[in-house]
Amino acid sequence: MPIKYIGKSIDFKGKTLWEILGNLKNFGVGRLVARNMFERYPEPSYIKIMKVETVPNPETNTPDDVRKVRVWVEKTFRGRKSPELVEMFANTYKADYKLIPKCEEEDYCRCDNPKVEYKVLPRTTSFPPLLRELIVREMKEKGEVVEEPQLTIVYNKNEDSRYRAAEGDEVPTVAFQESFGKAVTSTL
Repeated sequence: MPIKYIGKSIDFKGKTLWEILGNLKNFGVGRLVARNMFERYPEPSYIKIMKVETVPNPETNTPDDVRKVRVWVEKTFRGRKSPELVEMFANTYKADYKLIPKCEEEDYCRCDNPKVEYKVLPRTTSFPPLLRELIVREMKEKGEVVEEPQLTIVYNKNEDSRYRAAEGDEVPTVAFQESFGKAVTSTL
């Protein structure tokens, strides 16, 4: 009879952070740990353990109650180091971490390609047709010069982002498609 697996499959390979840090002297402070999921990037991604705080073991021992640990780390993602310490707790139960041996730490941290290529996004876009029509009518009523109104785009940016808004007359490398469809009336 064939075996049929039920449930979500995972691609994790390795140990949980508690399994690694619990077996190290001083809970591994100063050591490097990497996550196997981030091995797919050409730049190095790793965390340097700065402080470890254990949390109580769950009262019920079920497969869903895996031991977690609260860790403060220096996070390096794709060769870019985070400026502040990052607190990790929610993802520490995942069995996807590996310890970098001390003799390999220097080679693992070396980034041959530190250059970051940014995607340049447009600073403005056109309004939706109905809103554009209302703005044009409002401009005509006020006696202003009627021109194509543009909507300024505001992007959320974090330290790991690899995009930025176009500056001045810079040409964007990414173009957004307007998917408003065909207008119902000819005026729109």
